[in-house]
Amino acid sequence: MNPYYFALASEKFLLRQEPIEEILRERTKYYEYMNKPIDFWLIKPNLFLEVPEILEVGKKLSGPIAAVISTNVLFITWLKLRLSFVITGSITKTILK
Repeated sequence: MNPYYFALASEKFLLRQEPIEEILRERTKYYEYMNKPIDFWLIKPNLFLEVPEILEVGKKLSGPIAAVISTNVLFITWLKLRLSFVITGSITKTILK
């Protein structure tokens, strides 16, 4: 089972204060150009965010949370550098399949 890496932030910050839509759109175009499969997803509150490990991290944030998850650790590391105010980590769960 491969790990999933995440960049977690408050929904307000990630979806309204940062250009996440533009970042993900550009990344999607790049993947299409390179003929690579998409390995990242933007998720709002759902089952993934209710995993105990994520709930513990989410306690540090106020309000609803959102995340970008990926199988590519380098992309998540880059997002952390680009967005600054996100919490990163990884998880290996069958719930994500």
